[in-house]
Amino acid sequence: MSAADAKIIKEEPLDPRDAKWTRLVLTTYTDPLKKTRDWESARRTTRPAGAAIDGVGILALLVTPGTNAPPRLLLQKQFRPPTGKVCIEVPAGLIDAGESAETCALRELKEETGYVGRVIKSDSSSSTLTPVSPIMFNDPGFCDTNLQMVHVEIDTTAPENQPDKLQTQLEENEFIECFSVELGDLYAECVRLDKEGYAIDARVGTLAEGIEVAKRWAGVLGKASA
Repeated sequence: MSAADAKIIKEEPLDPRDAKWTRLVLTTYTDPLKKTRDWESARRTTRPAGAAIDGVGILALLVTPGTNAPPRLLLQKQFRPPTGKVCIEVPAGLIDAGESAETCALRELKEETGYVGRVIKSDSSSSTLTPVSPIMFNDPGFCDTNLQMVHVEIDTTAPENQPDKLQTQLEENEFIECFSVELGDLYAECVRLDKEGYAIDARVGTLAEGIEVAKRWAGVLGKASA
């Protein structure tokens, strides 16, 4: 059994009264020239009261302390009906009421992959990476869905992260396959997977592209941060 075994049977219009996760909205606004315009969009209806985000994405790095092994990015294969394809994604999930982004990330990581991770803390190096990213909007021209990326390390030498100890807690409708890629190879892997017919989640593709940009203009970026 794999994610690729899923197949779309049919598609049909959905009565708004039957929608559980989203609703369509017509927004009327004025542009900078004071012209009145309309905009159609979708709204997620599951965000907990008082929460600033719908969920989190998890940039989870598999690291092996005491070795020179490069970190590997934990990725997933999951069939997504709107695309009709198996998508290449980072672990992710919706936030619960009263939950912080960090707590949500560690919970979802354990549920979807079985791994126990720790949130990467800021250090005194030249990197400005924070444990949690700014709020990001997935497709702001279409939907108000937003998230924060949480940066996590997984110690592959820890007893709880050994293959025979990994226990997932997937929901009844979740079929997730995990794999990992060296960070430096991520863009090439995305290109290969795209050619094989997989759909690349924008979070994965943007991260991969960012790594390649940093490689190509490393000298310029180094001067800018000096």
